Amino acid sequence: MAKTTFFFLSLLLLFVSGSSQNPNPNPSPSAAHTELTNYGFPLGLLPAANVLNYTIDQTSGDFFVDIDGACKITLPPDNYLATYSKKITGKIVQGKIAQLDGIRVRAFFKWWSITGIRSSGDNLVFEVGGITAKYPSKNFDESPPCEGKHSSS
Repeated sequence: MAKTTFFFLSLLLLFVSGSSQNPNPNPSPSAAHTELTNYGFPLGLLPAANVLNYTIDQTSGDFFVDIDGACKITLPPDNYLATYSKKITGKIVQGKIAQLDGIRVRAFFKWWSITGIRSSGDNLVFEVGGITAKYPSKNFDESPPCEGKHSSS
């Protein structure tokens, strides 16, 4: 159970860590990155990729973010492969992201989708189906660059 919990937390780390390669290692955060902080989340939940477009419906909380390409990262310490799609969608309200689509992690020979993220004190709780994993929010203060891009969207 502990290894499964760690895996799903690693999946969340993918969500925070994915990004496009950028020659500037510390680019300025986009408006989409800054918007995360308005809902109580760290900037690092969104990849450091070039954000082409984003929309948040202030009434329903529905959002989408288009980044300049799908990317992959390897999550430490267990080396799980994670991917971000070019389009990330979901529903955001203060302290909670639900109906999340566009971030997946490979573990146990299967791809798993991160379906939600909650802010809980100094921690973030990641949801993968019915399983949750908790990580310190400070782990998501920065977004590491992607290792490369992949063809799926």
